Amino acid sequence: MKFLIVTLALVTIALAQHQHQQSHVQPIAILKQAQDISPEGSYSYAYETENGIAASEQGSPQPVGPKGDPAVIAQGQFQYTAPDGTPVALQYTADENGFHPQGAHLPVAPQVPELIQRAVAYVLAHPQPENQ
Repeated sequence: MKFLIVTLALVTIALAQHQHQQSHVQPIAILKQAQDISPEGSYSYAYETENGIAASEQGSPQPVGPKGDPAVIAQGQFQYTAPDGTPVALQYTADENGFHPQGAHLPVAPQVPELIQRAVAYVLAHPQPENQ
């Protein structure tokens, strides 16, 4: 029981300290901000803050798929400085097939070894008959 009381007291102190630290954070000024929304559904926005964060995006409804159903197709970018000081920049598109990011900080999958590529090509060219 004493352990539980001591644990709760420590958690309470830690939360109070965290709230105290958060109350002294200076707000970050917005240097630029723009947005536009048109009646047909296209839009754009952009902003930049004094601490180096910047983002922009443009999008509009486009016909997609075999029926030509409308979906919003967008493209944009954002940038910021990571806590370790590394600049991060990302460009992207978003469409009916999902989100497609590009950036130097993103991991890249290794190439598939040639023997595996050949094995996959062989299997695709020689499908097994289905068991009946």
